Amino acid sequence: MSINLKTKTARLSVLSNSLLIVMKLVVGLLTNSVSIISEAIHSGLDLVAAIIAYFSVRISGNPADERHPFGHGKMENVSGVIEALLIFIASAWIITEAVRKLIHPEETSVLGLGILVMAISAIVNTFVSRRLYKVARMTDSVALEADALHLKTDVYTSAGVAVGLTLIWITGLHILDPIIAFGVALLIIFESWLLLKKAFSPLLDSAMSRDEIARVESILSEMNANYHDLRTRAAGHQRFVEMHLDVPPGETIETIHHQCDAIEERLQSEFSDISVIIHPEPKG
Repeated sequence: MSINLKTKTARLSVLSNSLLIVMKLVVGLLTNSVSIISEAIHSGLDLVAAIIAYFSVRISGNPADERHPFGHGKMENVSGVIEALLIFIASAWIITEAVRKLIHPEETSVLGLGILVMAISAIVNTFVSRRLYKVARMTDSVALEADALHLKTDVYTSAGVAVGLTLIWITGLHILDPIIAFGVALLIIFESWLLLKKAFSPLLDSAMSRDEIARVESILSEMNANYHDLRTRAAGHQRFVEMHLDVPPGETIETIHHQCDAIEERLQSEFSDISVIIHPEPKG
């Protein structure tokens, strides 16, 4: 059910971004505005990110197999890294175009149409981004969260461009257009840096978050489990926990097995997708 929900939500992002790209590109060329064209490029990368997210959530939902015995959860992190690198590339292009327009100033035209398109883009992406964030939290999806972050930044940049075009309309200072484009690029770079850190870390088998580890330790404490060498790692929406469980010497295998099962079931009820490995050891 969660995989279907994630793929449907990712598909929504693909459709909305496709529409916005066409609108921004056409209006950017009509108005000769580098800030609007930079937003079209931003939306183009949002589309690429949405497509990557769509396929990554489908692949990450596949069950473990012979070649991937720990599942495919890291596919979402891989997609997040790719998206971040794409954003860096787009930022470089936007800055280059802004510098060119500062050196060779050009007037923008049909500003009213540009303002309207930017406002529509901000409104559409606000709704789509909120939906992506909601499903990302429900399904613990790194790919959808990355896509939502893309669109959230697009909301701010589109709104900024709309305000900037309004100021150009009022003041007649067309130099504001490349300056706004610079601001868009800086916001995008900041966005990509945050995304890169979040997506790349689990590829190095980083531990679960501190809050999640605290939840695991709290559950073990509630169950009066004596343990040591607790290890955790995260991979996309998947979680992995390993530990050594202290058991009384001479305890029957059946009793130990029941205790391990109880711990696994309790953790699985707390985390949506978690794999637990327990190594029992006699106390002392």
